[in-house]
Amino acid sequence: MVGNASRAAIISDRRITGLSADVIAELVAELGPLWHERHQARLASRPRKRAVGAGAKHRLVFVDRLLATLVHLRHAVTHDVLACWFGVDRSTITRAAAEVRPLLAERGCTVSPGVRLRTLAEVIDHLGTDGKTGIIDGTEIRVRRPAAGRKDRDRFISGKNKQNAVKSMVVTDGNGRVLFCSPTRPGSCADITHARQLGLVKLLADGPAVEILADAGYQGLSAQTGGRVITPPHRKFKKNAPDWYEEMHERQRKAHSSRRIRVEHGIAHLKNWRALTRHLGRREHMSDTVQAVASLLSHQQIVDLVSARQT
Repeated sequence: MVGNASRAAIISDRRITGLSADVIAELVAELGPLWHERHQARLASRPRKRAVGAGAKHRLVFVDRLLATLVHLRHAVTHDVLACWFGVDRSTITRAAAEVRPLLAERGCTVSPGVRLRTLAEVIDHLGTDGKTGIIDGTEIRVRRPAAGRKDRDRFISGKNKQNAVKSMVVTDGNGRVLFCSPTRPGSCADITHARQLGLVKLLADGPAVEILADAGYQGLSAQTGGRVITPPHRKFKKNAPDWYEEMHERQRKAHSSRRIRVEHGIAHLKNWRALTRHLGRREHMSDTVQAVASLLSHQQIVDLVSARQT
């Protein structure tokens, strides 16, 4: 296990974990008791020959487990390297990440101190209550190719990027702050299909009046949601369009793009975490990974915003 000096160095340098020391302290205080509770529940959930707590003790305390997971998410450091760094076996790091990552994913995205959004329905209610504009877009994360002969092997091939990927729908506010990242779907799933499967159409049709900006991949949702999803203007002339129409269409398209571009900034901040640029682990873990990164990023953004206002 790392010593106190090494642990302090990791926590104090934001370049290593992507988070400030204050945010890490909050995560330890919040998730530590929850991890311990779940760990004890797992021990007591199966028949045992020895009492709970007997046997070998953990060599990694919770704060080290959290730090190892953060470093892995931020820099995509392999478990072997982390095991050498923390002085434990590789399987210990793998087990620690598998336990901490779901805890981070369940936190939801922070929108203000003490307020978090965990579901798409909560995001729509938040936008409607505050009268804010939401922006949606899909992002793809490259994953390993399924083994030959595996059923539904082609489902992960993205028609846009021509590579094996999984897709997540990202929702940001008008400033580009991440409010929601959906569970992942195979890369062959269209953006509009993914949005429908998440229940976005019903939430917008039955919920508060919310303006949602989207790109051309979501054209068709506007009619289904009473005009609440705004997409780029349709092109009416396929050939030989008049000059005045070309000018008008280009002006409208650029005006929409300039409002919608903030979601791309939010996705870019997510992709700064190397675990979301290319995922080399199990595809089944990607939903927890993308939601964990969104939770951490949104929390740090709110802390930075509050600090900036105070100064």
